[in-house]
Amino acid sequence: MKLWLKYLIGIGIGLAFALLFPQAGNRTQNIVSFAVELVIRLGRFTLVPVLFFSVVSACYRIREEKMILKTSLWTFGTIASTSFILMLLGVISAFLVKLPRIPITTERVSEAASFTWVTLVTKLFPFSGFESLIDGAYLLPAFAFALLIGFAAAGEKGAAKPAVVLFDSLARIMYIVMSFFTELLAVGMIAVMTKWTWDSIAIIKTGVYNYLIIMLTVNLLLVAFVLYPVILRLLCHETHPYRVLYAAVCPFLVAFFSGDTNLSLALALRHGKESLGIRRRVNAFTFPLFSVFGRGGAALVQVICFILILRSYSSLGIPVADAIWIGLISFVLSFALGEIPSGGPFVAITAMCLLYGRNFESGYLLLKNAAPLICAFACGIDALTAIFGSYIVSVKTQSVSHQELRKFI
Repeated sequence: MKLWLKYLIGIGIGLAFALLFPQAGNRTQNIVSFAVELVIRLGRFTLVPVLFFSVVSACYRIREEKMILKTSLWTFGTIASTSFILMLLGVISAFLVKLPRIPITTERVSEAASFTWVTLVTKLFPFSGFESLIDGAYLLPAFAFALLIGFAAAGEKGAAKPAVVLFDSLARIMYIVMSFFTELLAVGMIAVMTKWTWDSIAIIKTGVYNYLIIMLTVNLLLVAFVLYPVILRLLCHETHPYRVLYAAVCPFLVAFFSGDTNLSLALALRHGKESLGIRRRVNAFTFPLFSVFGRGGAALVQVICFILILRSYSSLGIPVADAIWIGLISFVLSFALGEIPSGGPFVAITAMCLLYGRNFESGYLLLKNAAPLICAFACGIDALTAIFGSYIVSVKTQSVSHQELRKFI
C-alpha cells in the first residue's frame, strides 16, 4: 500500500471521529492532546540522528566531487527565490482582494512569544558541539556540526576513511529506523486529524476568519497546481511536473494537519530519495536547509495577515512605503523561523506588530484564535517548497535518477 494512502486512511479515521464526537468532554480532549504530543515526539525521535550522520556522509561526498559550491548556490538561491516569490504573491493577493475587517478585540495584551537574531546565532554555536545534537526543534546546529565534520573528513581522506565508512553505515541504519517510525506515524495521524478538526470547526463557527481561510486556500492551490509546476517546466524542462506534486502529497498532508515542519521533514527525506530518486548526498543536504530556511509559505501568510490587521484597525489606505516594509520584513523574518517548527508564522506576525508600532502592538490578538489554521497553511506550502526546491537542486546538479510513477512509495 502506498505511504500516502496509509496517511490518508489515518486522516479519514480522525476526521470521522471528530465529526461523530464534535462536543467531546475535557477528558477526551486531554487524551487526544496527549496523543498528538506523543505523535510529534515519535515523529521527531530519529530526525536528528538521521540528519547528523547523513549530512556528514553527504558533505564528504559533495566536497569530494567538487560540487559543494554549485549545490550550495542552487539550494540557497532556490530558497531565497521561492520565499521572495511567495511573499510577492501574498502582497498581490492582499491588495487585490480586500478582506472584511475583523472585529477589534478587547483582550488584554499578554506576554508575546518572541525571538531574537542573537539567540539564533548563539544557539548555532553552543559551548559544546555535542549540545547541538540535543535540540530536536532547531536543526541548524546539528546540521552545521555535521557539515564541519564532513568537510574535515574530505580534507583528510586517508585518515578519515574508516570514520566515513562508519558514518555512512550509521546513516543507512538510522534511515531504516526513521522509515519504520514514518510507517507508525500514519496511525498517529488519527489523533492529529481529530484535534485539527476540532480546532478548525471552532474557528470556522465564529464566522470571523472564513474569508481569510478562503484566500489562503486559493493561494495554496495556486502555488501547488500552477506556480511550482510552471517553475519546474521553465527551469528544469520537466515534462511531467505533477509527478513531483504527487511525491509531495504525504509530506504536505503531515505538514498541513500537524503544523510542524520538522514532523514532515522525515517524510520529505523518504519521498525525495525513494520516490523522486534524488541521490542521498543531495537529499540529505537540501531538505534540512529547506526545512530551516525555506519558509516562504510563512512569508506569504504573514503578509496577508498583517495587512488584514492594519485594515481591521483603520479604513485608511496602506501607503506604498508601508507595503514595501511589510513585504520585506515578512521576507526577512521567514528566515528566522528555523528554531520554531510549530507556530512560527504567528510568532512572526506578533513580531511584525511590535516592530511596526503606531499603536498596533496588540494587533496580533485579532488572529490569535485562528493561529492553528494560519500556521497550517504556511506549513503546508513550506512542505511543497521543500519537495519542489530539492528536486530543482537535484536536476541542476545532475543528482537525480528518475523513478517510474508506479515505484513511488
